Amino acid sequence: MKRKLTLALALLLCMSMLIGLAACGGDDPATTTDNPPTDAPPTDAPPTDAPPTDPPPSADDPPLEDVELTMASWRTDDVAAVTDLLAKYKALVPNVTITFQPVNPPDYNSTLEMQLEAGTAADLMYARSYDVGQGLFNKGYLADCTGITGLMDNFAAGNLAPWQMPDGKMFAVPFAAVSHGVYYNKDIFADKGVSVPNTWAEFIDVCKTLKDAGVTPIANGIADNWDILECFFLSMVSNYVGVGATREQYENGDKKFSDDAWVKAYTAIAEAAPYLPSGFQSVTYDDMMALFASGGAAMAVDGSWTISVYDDVPFEWGVFAVPGPNDSKNINFHPDMAIGYNNATKYPEECKAFLAWLCTQEGASTASAALPTGFFPMIDFSIQLTDPHANEFLALNSGREPDARFVWPKLMFLYGPMLDAVNGVLTGSLTPQAAADAVQTAYENPPTD
Repeated sequence: MKRKLTLALALLLCMSMLIGLAACGGDDPATTTDNPPTDAPPTDAPPTDAPPTDPPPSADDPPLEDVELTMASWRTDDVAAVTDLLAKYKALVPNVTITFQPVNPPDYNSTLEMQLEAGTAADLMYARSYDVGQGLFNKGYLADCTGITGLMDNFAAGNLAPWQMPDGKMFAVPFAAVSHGVYYNKDIFADKGVSVPNTWAEFIDVCKTLKDAGVTPIANGIADNWDILECFFLSMVSNYVGVGATREQYENGDKKFSDDAWVKAYTAIAEAAPYLPSGFQSVTYDDMMALFASGGAAMAVDGSWTISVYDDVPFEWGVFAVPGPNDSKNINFHPDMAIGYNNATKYPEECKAFLAWLCTQEGASTASAALPTGFFPMIDFSIQLTDPHANEFLALNSGREPDARFVWPKLMFLYGPMLDAVNGVLTGSLTPQAAADAVQTAYENPPTD
C-alpha cells in the first residue's frame, strides 16, 4: 500500500510540472512583447528581401563552361581601351572572354549586315542609332534587349530613344554620346584681340579680324566629305532650324527643307567659305587636325572625340558652342554608340549578363574610364570625368537644348543630298536657295530600296 501511494504521488508531481511548463509557453505570440511572431524568420536568418545566397562551390560541382564571345565595332581607334575594359569584365567573370573586333568605320554598316546575312557576325556589336539600328532589328538580326536588368531603370527616356523601336522595345544598351563645338587657340585669340563669339554674326567678325591679321581662321576642309556636314553644318542647323518637335515637323513633311530657315542656314555656312584654308576643297579631316594642332589655324569645328589629339600642343586651347543667330541655345549632343547582341548567338545569357553589367554603376564607371576622352556616358548615375577639356565640352550642354544630328533619327536618306548642298554653297556652285530646293526634292523622292 505504501509503495502504491508513493507511485501515485510521483505521477501527480510529474503531471503538475508538465502543466506548469505548458502554461509558461501558452501566451498569444501576437501580444507577447518578448517573443517574435510565429511567422518571423529566425533572428540569424537574412531579411526576406535579401538576395538568395548560393551554396559554396563544392569540389564535386562541374566547372563553368569557358565561353568566347566576339564584339564588332566601327571604333578602330579604341582597341587598347576597349580591350582593357573587357579584361576588367573577365576579372569579374573568369569563364567569359570577349574579343574586340573593329572594322574600318566607313565599311562597318555594310560589313556587319553582310556578316549577319551569312551567319558569321559577332556575338556582341556596336549598334547604330535610329533608322539603321531599327532596320537590323526589324530583320531579326539584333536581339530584344528590353528585359536586360537595369536598362529601362537607369537611363533617361531621351537616352533610350535612339535605340528604341516605336513599340518601346530596345535593341541595344546606350554606351556613349559625343558633343560638337569649335576648338579655338586661346593664344591666337588673345594676341589678335578677339573674344569667343556668341552669335553667328560675331563669329564671322572674328574670322574677318583673324584673316586680316594674316591668320587662317578655320581649319576645316571638305575633301573627306563627312565632317563638313556632321560636325560643322549640322551643328549650325540646330540653331537655325530647331530641334526636337521642330525637327519632327520636317521629318513628317509638315515643314519644307526649302523654307526660309534652311535658306538662312545655307547662307550662313556660305559666309564661312572665305575663312577656310586656301584650297579647302583638298583639305582632309586629318589635315584639319594637323593644321589646328600646329597653330596654322585659329579654330576647328569638330567633335569631342578629337580632344586627346591636342594633349601635347604648345598652346592653350578651349572650346565654344557653334553659334547661331540671336544667341540661339541648341547644341548637338549626339547619341553615338550602343551595344546590342546577335539574335543568332550561341551564348545569349552571357551576352545579356555583360550588357546588364554596363547598366550598373560599377559597369558604367568602368566603361567610362575605358572610353576615349570626349565620349560621354549616357547612364543616369553620376560619372566623374577627369579630363578638363572633356568637362569643358560637357559644360556646353548647360542652358542649351541637346539633340542628335538633324538627319539621324529619320532622315538618313538625306545625308548625301545635304552634303552635296553644303559643298555646293561653299564652292559657289549652288546658291543657298538652290541648295535648299535640292534637298526638298530629295525628300519628296526618297529611295525605294
